Amino acid sequence: MTREVKIITTEDGSHSLFVPELNETYHSFHGAYRESVHVFMLYGLEAWYMRNPENFPVRVFEVGFGTGLNAWLSMVWAEQYKVPLLYHSIEPFPLGKEVYAQLNFTQVDPTIAEYALYFNKLHQAPWNEGVIMSEYFNMKKDLTTLEDAVLYPSDVVLFDAFAPSKQPELWTKEMLSKVVDTMNPGAVFVTYCAQGQLKRNLKELGLEVETLPGPPGKKEMTRAWRIN
Repeated sequence: MTREVKIITTEDGSHSLFVPELNETYHSFHGAYRESVHVFMLYGLEAWYMRNPENFPVRVFEVGFGTGLNAWLSMVWAEQYKVPLLYHSIEPFPLGKEVYAQLNFTQVDPTIAEYALYFNKLHQAPWNEGVIMSEYFNMKKDLTTLEDAVLYPSDVVLFDAFAPSKQPELWTKEMLSKVVDTMNPGAVFVTYCAQGQLKRNLKELGLEVETLPGPPGKKEMTRAWRIN
């Protein structure tokens, strides 16, 4: 399936996509690249690694492959840290080459420019099968919805779905429970969303919930840990 999208430029100079059907963007207007680094890398993958520096491989599950930015940043992280990472992502509306080939994420930070070629390769990788993308990064992209997805045990959950006001079906307690049930002890769930109902649902599902400073332009975000 495909949906109409339009490339936009956010405040940090990086691209995002606008979806007319939902009247929504894939990332924050205040900076797509900064949002992904802040929410999903710094407070997600990096935070988990600081608690578990010897626990390999790292198993990451992402809700919403989208532009591929989180996957690419995770691959760069794995290569730089030399940490084996197994990345599982789901996406019902994959982007066409005419869109992802124009995205400028690989040009934002010159310090990781050497990994630029991998960005398109992540999009070009076949769906619904595991692929060795680099020495430290293995990936499986499933062309499916969260409702229909088969999930695997995870250490880090990057919950990057559209906002609850746009896709409420993905933020129900039932859907969150499906994800939480596959989280390993000590796993972390991280999202840009700071909705009160989300935090109450995560607490009721047994997670230890934190409200953290959000990325530029957003006051708060949510992180939750599975303690047992």
